[in-house]
Amino acid sequence: MKSSFIPHAVLLACLAVLSTAQAQQPANENADAREKKLLDDMEKVGWVREGVGDLGGVATIAIPKGYRFTHGSGASRVLELFGNLPQPSASGMLTTEGLGPWIIFGYDDSGHVKDDEKDSINADELLEIRRERLAESNQARKQRGIHELAILGWAMPPRFNDSTKTLEWAVRIQSLDGKGGESINYETRLLGRTGSMKVQLVCGPADFQPLLNELQRVMRGFAYVEGQRYAEFRKGDKVAEYGLTALVAGAGVVAAGKMGLFGKLGVLIAKLGKGIILVVAAALAGLKKLFGKIFGSRQPPGE
Repeated sequence: MKSSFIPHAVLLACLAVLSTAQAQQPANENADAREKKLLDDMEKVGWVREGVGDLGGVATIAIPKGYRFTHGSGASRVLELFGNLPQPSASGMLTTEGLGPWIIFGYDDSGHVKDDEKDSINADELLEIRRERLAESNQARKQRGIHELAILGWAMPPRFNDSTKTLEWAVRIQSLDGKGGESINYETRLLGRTGSMKVQLVCGPADFQPLLNELQRVMRGFAYVEGQRYAEFRKGDKVAEYGLTALVAGAGVVAAGKMGLFGKLGVLIAKLGKGIILVVAAALAGLKKLFGKIFGSRQPPGE
């Protein structure tokens, strides 16, 4: 009987693959354990899965099928679980099951924002102001060891919908370290009687339009309660010290860059998909996850 023979190089290669597989197994098991704990901790927050969510008494949001809602304190707790600072200003959160995308609402009660600048918004000037503000925040990012960012331009220049009293815009963001791809940072403000509701969407360029469509579908269920609508402003109400232009120019730290906060989750992130919807009260960032039922099966995340 002819004896079998495995070349030395092939044997070493096989042993290397086996060793790598054995080493990866504990890492995968640890990731599974961390994911389970994270899901368990999220469930303890308390969720409502049907009906209407109360957004701090000033507005409501219909809970779409497949989504779940938690109030402001629950939203703040979820953000803490993912490495963010707690957000006392959060009014509520919508998300899908599991490690789904986040829709976080937060009300800014600094006063009624006049819309008298709606026909004089200068997109070019505002883009330069945002770049200057980002350059300032990059210094702080550098000191904290977080990669710096650059604004490439508008993905959607600022525009105001007079019928819905909604201001929206989107900028193209890229990391200066060259490792990350381009991101789209979409923001909107829904003006009310005594303030405005803040929302935000962070995604890749290819996902921007479909995710924006989904966001707009969900937001059809948003409404200010009676007495808080923009048209119900009365003489003597508090008026904001800024207008529409300042809302665009002073939007704070770009949320797309804060994805670096989630590097500590390591291999857990690699288990998620590529799409992300993130609507936030301030500059926040979530995890990448695909809407399976809407956009197809899971795919590995991009940079």
